Amino acid sequence: MKRIEFLVGVFVVVGIAAMAYISIKLGDVRVFGQSGYVIFAEFDSVSGLREGADVEIAGVVVGRVEEIRLKDYVSTVKMRIASDVKIPEDSTASIRTRGIIGDKFIEIIPGGSERFLKAGDTIVDTESSINIEELVRKYIFSLEKGDSSTGQGVLER
Repeated sequence: MKRIEFLVGVFVVVGIAAMAYISIKLGDVRVFGQSGYVIFAEFDSVSGLREGADVEIAGVVVGRVEEIRLKDYVSTVKMRIASDVKIPEDSTASIRTRGIIGDKFIEIIPGGSERFLKAGDTIVDTESSINIEELVRKYIFSLEKGDSSTGQGVLER
């Protein structure tokens, strides 16, 4: 009887440990501290970008967005970059979208400088996210407004 209770206890402990391991791996949670270094970028708009989003160089994930804050009416993005990745100080950070309506991520386009960003530095050259709704609204408005040379509207009402 005690042997069966012992085996059931071991089974339960192993099951809980397996569930915890899977949860940590699937959630991409760092348990024993963060590796890499932190840099910042300031954008006019980070619409759709979320904490935990990928940071990529040439299509390869090199980091994650850790925090997004508003500072002096500018969005400041805190990124943790892998310690083996060196980013030239004249690099450009752009907010991109996977596909037409996919997830947003930050793409870093390396510059040509021989000096590299250090922990705590800020990427100065940035491109904010493109607001698809605003582009569609402008396109539709221009169609309704019509061709200015003929004075004719393109869309009929």
